Amino acid sequence: MSTKTAATAAGSTARKVVGSLGVLGAAAAVAGLGTFGSFTDSTSVDTTISSGTVSIDLTEPAAIPVTTAGFVPGDTLTRPVTLVNDGDTALAAVNLSATAAASSVLTTDATEGLQLSLKSCAVAWTQGGTPAAPTWTCASGEKALGSGAVLAPIALGAVNSLAVGGTDHLAFSISLPTAADNAFQGKTAALSLTFTATQRTGTAR
Repeated sequence: MSTKTAATAAGSTARKVVGSLGVLGAAAAVAGLGTFGSFTDSTSVDTTISSGTVSIDLTEPAAIPVTTAGFVPGDTLTRPVTLVNDGDTALAAVNLSATAAASSVLTTDATEGLQLSLKSCAVAWTQGGTPAAPTWTCASGEKALGSGAVLAPIALGAVNSLAVGGTDHLAFSISLPTAADNAFQGKTAALSLTFTATQRTGTAR
């Protein structure tokens, strides 16, 4: 008899719990129906973002030779180039770097190997000398921008081409120091000179 009584009591409790859960579920469903009755409004603003273009252009007032033979210690090759910022974005920096197609003592010896220097002129460079051995002089505003071993990069600093439309009259020189000895005879260096522009620092617009 006591066993049946216990079972009946447990069953009654279970039904009460289930009934309570059912009531809570119904209350939640009713509360959810009320969210569809709110007022709304919206407005908008249009904006258009156009990315800038970083671009520099290099022209050669005089032909740059593909091959210069018979270089000896003390020789210098100088050629002018015109650098223009033809993009629509100001620049933070412009650098000149040289790379060699193959390694040789001409490019690995930083002291007695080939040397690179870069100058600017306020006006276009003036050609002198002969067609076979031209020289280049600056009539006004000559400025040294940097020099060193031929593969060492040169930062141009505060040049005109940092600004949109800015133009720089540049002249690079490649030379073999007089200290170069017999170890430099019969060597070849195929060089590629590259000017690289870096965008200005991003700002709040």
